[in-house]
Amino acid sequence: MRVPEFVSVYGVDFSGARQAGRNIWIARTEPRARGRLALVSLDRLETLCGTAERAPCLAELVRMVNTSDAALWGFDCPFGLPIELFPAESTWADQFAFIGEWGEEAYACGLECIARTKRLGAGPLRTALHCRRQTDLDSKAPFDAFHYRMVYQTFYGLRDVVQPLANTPGTAVLPFQYRKLPRAKRVAVECCPSSVLKKHRLPHQNYKNPKGGPLSRLQRLTRHAILEGLGRWVRIGDRHRRVMMRNPGGDALDAVIAAVGALHGFRGADHAAIARDERFPREGRMYF
Repeated sequence: MRVPEFVSVYGVDFSGARQAGRNIWIARTEPRARGRLALVSLDRLETLCGTAERAPCLAELVRMVNTSDAALWGFDCPFGLPIELFPAESTWADQFAFIGEWGEEAYACGLECIARTKRLGAGPLRTALHCRRQTDLDSKAPFDAFHYRMVYQTFYGLRDVVQPLANTPGTAVLPFQYRKLPRAKRVAVECCPSSVLKKHRLPHQNYKNPKGGPLSRLQRLTRHAILEGLGRWVRIGDRHRRVMMRNPGGDALDAVIAAVGALHGFRGADHAAIARDERFPREGRMYF
């Protein structure tokens, strides 16, 4: 399968919060010699958009993706829901129709997913309340797509970002649109920073302070260890390093991790096998 060459690789640490632009960070990297990346920009979406409000920020994010060229975008955001929640013949497109039925009631949509899981009963990918996708298990993701800590990311990511991207000529959203890949000007994939860190045996806990304020000594040391490990694959200048160390929630750092993971995951993927898989083109797959 022919795959495009990328001149830019982006990582997006995503948020579905009301003030989403405050927590969404976008890292832009460029490939250099010997497969290494260089971090060239690292921005909070609120700064780029001029507002933190969710709707205009997500619209601006879609615009940024769809106007990029020869670009790979890695999003820390589920691109689909478990296929067990839907009738056997359902497609990925049917998930957008389901999301669209809930208006702005993201939490209620998550409760409906839990109700459907309860009716299914326990199974290989299921507990009493939650159902994971196969890729969540494979990647050791911390949460399922409709966990209460994820449901706003999933809901608004699918509805306001992934669906518009999928409907844009020249944009291929994988693993759902492999037919578009050979001629795609840009590619969007799902990538979980936590999974990237686990894969490369880097610290994946104790580096975030979501409540704000100064980092603890442990959090500072953990971030330094992560940055040292990332240095094998991406060159990070002192200014960007300071931004990542000063961002309490770790969102800026996660955006860089998403870029690194997306490129590694894309390069290492067996794209033909993924496209033929029974699950991935209907519920999603992480590239990490």
